[in-house]
Amino acid sequence: MPPPITQTSEKTSWKDNFQALKYLPRFFRLVWKTHPGLFLTNMLLRLFNSVLPVLMLWVGKLLIDEVIAQINADEKIYSQIWVYLGLEFGLALFSNLSNRMIGLTEGLLGDLYANASSIELIKKSAQVQLSQLEDPDFYDKLERARRQTVNRVSLMSNVLGQAQDIITVGSLVTGLIVFEPWLVLLLLISIIPSFINEIKFSRTSYSLARSWTPERRELDYLRFIGASDVTAKEVKLFGLSDFIAKRFEKLADRYYIANRNLAVRRTLWGSLFNILGDMAYYGAYVLIIIRTVGGILTVGDMTFLSGSFNRLRNQLQAIFTRFSRITESALYLQDYFDFIDFKFEEDVNRVYLPLPEKIEHGFEFKKVSFRYPESKQFVLKDVSFFLKKGEKLALVGENGAGKTTLIKLLLGMYAPTEGEILLDGKNIQDFEPGAYQQKFGAIFQDYVRYSFTAGENIGVGKVEQMEEEKTIQSDAEKSMADEVVKSLPDGYRQQLGKRFSQGLDLSGGQWQKIALARAYMKDAEVIILDEPTAALDARAEYEAFERFIGLTQNKTSVIISHRFSTVRMADRILVLKHGTVLELGTHEELLANNGLYAELFNLQAQGYQ
Repeated sequence: MPPPITQTSEKTSWKDNFQALKYLPRFFRLVWKTHPGLFLTNMLLRLFNSVLPVLMLWVGKLLIDEVIAQINADEKIYSQIWVYLGLEFGLALFSNLSNRMIGLTEGLLGDLYANASSIELIKKSAQVQLSQLEDPDFYDKLERARRQTVNRVSLMSNVLGQAQDIITVGSLVTGLIVFEPWLVLLLLISIIPSFINEIKFSRTSYSLARSWTPERRELDYLRFIGASDVTAKEVKLFGLSDFIAKRFEKLADRYYIANRNLAVRRTLWGSLFNILGDMAYYGAYVLIIIRTVGGILTVGDMTFLSGSFNRLRNQLQAIFTRFSRITESALYLQDYFDFIDFKFEEDVNRVYLPLPEKIEHGFEFKKVSFRYPESKQFVLKDVSFFLKKGEKLALVGENGAGKTTLIKLLLGMYAPTEGEILLDGKNIQDFEPGAYQQKFGAIFQDYVRYSFTAGENIGVGKVEQMEEEKTIQSDAEKSMADEVVKSLPDGYRQQLGKRFSQGLDLSGGQWQKIALARAYMKDAEVIILDEPTAALDARAEYEAFERFIGLTQNKTSVIISHRFSTVRMADRILVLKHGTVLELGTHEELLANNGLYAELFNLQAQGYQ
């Protein structure tokens, strides 16, 4: 059964709507930075466009009055008519051209901003601690921020369109005040209720979307596992298609119903207020007709006023509706900036100790205990040992003993709950995390299979040498990945994975050789191998580790493996059980000790007899 759906109540207030607008200046500074020329062009075109409606209405009034005058004249003179008509035609052409240019510049600016904000998000995400990524609430924050890097062109378009319409409204209102001030009052009566309605429902819409963030992530996840080459084998084998589809359907229907109810209420209330607006509009129209029939206004005046009032009503309606969209978008924009402004530990003005250029002595675990956030159970408890410089240390233990967690602590991805880890006598928490982690090269159980070329898959181990083909080829030879590459049609330029066209997928063992080459590529002082050869057969694994031992002389290494033919090559072996150090010594010493290591070794040896 799927877990129950428990949305959190995160209703926003009127105050939240207006406070979110404070992010707009920052947003537009970023848009300006992407391309000042396009931004300035867009602004100028909008400024010209903002006065076009009143100009066209006024020219239309003059044209109608002139036509009526010529109808009643004894001698027909068409020259002034052609001037007004030509002027109106010219304004219409300019309006069409400028609108297209506005759309073009906005689209280009939107693309540039989406690229820039995505890059900013990627860089910021690099500072996220592993523990934070494993926190669902923090991951929701990241997900909301990620969704705001695209489609922000609509916010930019709405804000700039708002400014343009406000100028237009100002010019039209001036015309109404000159002829009929009462029309302005009728105009406000027809618009304000709709404005309040839009603001109310924009807040509700945002609150619904925000509270459903975890469920939308689950929907995305179900889409992925239901239609992915990564999960296809198990989905078919276990007949999971119907299960996934039904779970998706149940969750999607719940979201649809919640969203539908909101949409229906918004439409009903909007329709009611629009009827009130129509009544006010036709009341104003009646007033204009009476004044025209009474001879107070000319037919041209009537055309100008009715056109101005109708345009004003539509413009104000658009302004108020757009304002609700802007405040709603600003709330989403706030999610993005909240993440970008989030202060991680390394953001704080902290003075770190200088990292030693070369490791002199090694690493020491001193009474280290660790439990994951929100967990009461310790994964590691009172772990103490010394990893000497240049030593090959193997970690052994049954599943769940804490081996991979110990590696994460050594890499500084987590801080110990108790105790400390020292590098050459200094706490590793006192070193700048990014610089400290550069001392390590690693291949994990769940290494990434990048949909890059074969050469790039190796080169990511040291990005600054990505273009050095000889270095990549040399490291490929060390891991025996060169044999894999030779079998590929395009060699090191072969696209790997099935995500893109022309891509080729590899077997598990071939991928592991590529990943191992990546670890060699980094040429770090410390190399960590967490089940690095699990997909290799016994002979290939033995050859890989023989090479590894020979190629990492004077390098510090930590190896996790369940194959004792590999483990026995290490200088020392640390045996973990239930998160504590049970044994530590050489292969021969541990066999003589006749403890857990000897038991596991003999059990595996019997399997080969």
